[in-house]
Amino acid sequence: MTCTNNVTELVIAGLFQDPEMQKVCFVLFLSMYLATVVGNGLIIVMVSVSKSLCSPMYFFLGCLSLVEICFSSSVVPKLITDLLAKVKTISLKGCLAQIFFFHFFAVTEIILLVMMAYDRYVAIFKPLHYMNIMNCQLCHMLVAGSWLGSFIHSIIQVLITIPLPFCGPSVIDHYFCDLHPLFKLACTDTFVDGSIVLVNIGLISIFSLTILVSSYIIILFSLRNCSTEGRCKALSTCASHITVVILFFGPAIFIYMRPSSTFTGDKLVAVFYTVITPMLNPIIYTLRNAEVKVAMRKL
Repeated sequence: MTCTNNVTELVIAGLFQDPEMQKVCFVLFLSMYLATVVGNGLIIVMVSVSKSLCSPMYFFLGCLSLVEICFSSSVVPKLITDLLAKVKTISLKGCLAQIFFFHFFAVTEIILLVMMAYDRYVAIFKPLHYMNIMNCQLCHMLVAGSWLGSFIHSIIQVLITIPLPFCGPSVIDHYFCDLHPLFKLACTDTFVDGSIVLVNIGLISIFSLTILVSSYIIILFSLRNCSTEGRCKALSTCASHITVVILFFGPAIFIYMRPSSTFTGDKLVAVFYTVITPMLNPIIYTLRNAEVKVAMRKL
């Protein structure tokens, strides 16, 4: 029996069904989203105009802040408007677009975090050659490579999903469109598709996390031979990066690196890395970095 694709619009279950809770979440998430845009936007402006923040580290930080805004914007505005809607709907094409941009900016952030770890590695182990190695051309090539790699990853995810037939039901048990909740609505066996998606996400995550953990372990061990002042400065910078890596990878691994489930907790964990983490990153980098604090005051 062949399955026809007769679903053109999907209904999003959302986070909560209680109207009062939805109003509270609307105010809370709107405030967090505005804080995300303003906080990361300030970092982008600071890196662009401040002469003291012209090193490759701050160039990558500015790129990361831009990606954070885009990543959050791929999910949160729709989530906020849905909290006030009686019926939360999205077209199938709109759902596929949200999946593409969500994974596109998420993988871009992963690759940027790896590049920032490499930048710190070179700064600590090759301080005299740091500016020659991390020159402007290389930095731009690395960022362009992160966008290209994330595009390839995301287009594979969407191309896997497009051929799937959807003939009902049409309710996504989530607050935004993602692969696992959408696969559950397909009128065919999605084991192979789910496995490909898992491998695609898993390879990127494991490879990136391995590089990140290895580089920071090497950096932390090498700091034993540095002066007290140099050790404190390097630890302050690395601590910010490590905190951001944990906040991003922890929830993402919980969601994607295990079989899909219907746990309500999955939605709350997803809220953490789609709403909360992008808001916290500017705070983390600002509080732990004296140069950023000075540039912020001047701005």
